[in-house]
Amino acid sequence: MTTGSPEAFLAAIEPQARRDEAAVLDALFRRVTGETPKLWGAGIIGYGEYRTTYDSGRDVHWMRSGFSPKKAKHSLYLQAAYSDAAAAEAQARLLAQLGKHAMGKSCLYVNRLADIDLAVLEDIIAADWQAMLRLHPKD
Repeated sequence: MTTGSPEAFLAAIEPQARRDEAAVLDALFRRVTGETPKLWGAGIIGYGEYRTTYDSGRDVHWMRSGFSPKKAKHSLYLQAAYSDAAAAEAQARLLAQLGKHAMGKSCLYVNRLADIDLAVLEDIIAADWQAMLRLHPKD
């Protein structure tokens, strides 16, 4: 996590169309999570946070959910399905209804918000958020 302002970061995104889409994503994440965003690194807007220790012994402090409005596409960070079979199943069902996207291990990539169903995206984020709370309860 960094000390920069998420609002200033979002306001500086170019071009305007990407900035407008980032504002839509920010509002959606705020509504779903009830969290105020923080900057994580140079370009990730994160909502909530958790700590865990991997099997390797490595301690991790990371955001529960978030996004990065990159130039070519938006990257949405959805961690729960990566390590939880029930979350992965639920996510797969919803992704089939989302629209044009690509999926990595824990990142959902969307070129333009016009290419997807925002109500389905909201359901995906909400399901991931709930799974993260189950997997990593708040202290």
